Amino acid sequence: MTRNEPSEERWSQLRLDMVDRQLRSRGIRDKRVLDAMSTIPRHRFIPPERRCDAYEDRALPVRCGQTISQPYIVAYMTEQLEVSESDSVLEIGTGTGYQTAVLARLCRHVHSVERIAELQAQAQTTLGELNITNITFSLGDGSVGLPKIGPFDRIVVTAGAPGIPKPLTEQLADGGRMVLPVGGPHEQTIVRVVRQGSRTVETPSLACRFVKLIGTEGWSATR
Repeated sequence: MTRNEPSEERWSQLRLDMVDRQLRSRGIRDKRVLDAMSTIPRHRFIPPERRCDAYEDRALPVRCGQTISQPYIVAYMTEQLEVSESDSVLEIGTGTGYQTAVLARLCRHVHSVERIAELQAQAQTTLGELNITNITFSLGDGSVGLPKIGPFDRIVVTAGAPGIPKPLTEQLADGGRMVLPVGGPHEQTIVRVVRQGSRTVETPSLACRFVKLIGTEGWSATR
């Protein structure tokens, strides 16, 4: 614990308050999601200088010009995925590793792709310290997924895409679902994609704001 940081008991209370006030009160009902977010120490995934803001109801800046999503958005997207214990999950955008940790508590295995080596290394360190081990990390263009490993039961994209990336849809197992933000570079809508044989059913829901998905099937790094 660094100087002036709350005690572990206080962190735990802040985390439980977050779940009650930001998640349950706003309609998150999946008990497994609530339990995971009640136990995973979100403050461990945030730079020390912003750690005391860890359980506030907002996204926070982290390293490399990226953000850690608002707790409600993490819970909402995870609930929309309907993850089961036997699922293989593809996560696009490891970031700090917080969403990765939530998924890992809910499924059999997470394959997480990150394009920024520094972020990936820090996430691996944090998740290792927390003994969350059912994760395989990949460095590269997440917009094209991991075609040599799929199909996946569930896919979550934690960056805003200009459209639904076709390679990711193709890597969904039949009956699988994907949740991702789709729209412009500054505002998006969360969309749930369910694969039914050769077709997909797409359901938009919540307005949101994510950093851009950079890659072949996303935005150019220069735009």
